[in-house]
Amino acid sequence: MKNISKLILTFVLGTMAFGSQAKAEDFPADIKPLMTKYTCFACHKVDTRLVGPAYKDVAKKKYSVDKIVALIAKPQPSNWPGYPPMAPMTVPKEDAVKLAKYINSLK
Repeated sequence: MKNISKLILTFVLGTMAFGSQAKAEDFPADIKPLMTKYTCFACHKVDTRLVGPAYKDVAKKKYSVDKIVALIAKPQPSNWPGYPPMAPMTVPKEDAVKLAKYINSLK
């Protein structure tokens, strides 16, 4: 029950911050629909910490595309101390790879 409460709180906080997200033109045309579909914007921004780390901070970790894909499906909170745990996301591999490549392009 405690984990469900954390996930709900994370979602609510992320949703409240949705209005301050980057503009649509800030994202490649093939990436914005994916971020919207999988609610990435609820917790992440490109260059600013929100509920989760900024995508640029993720890129600085120099994770491989495969590692990012794995972390989308099965997050490891120990990788990001000080952040609420991310809920596992069900994202098809093809879409997760596109998102991971975009994140790594922000280095």
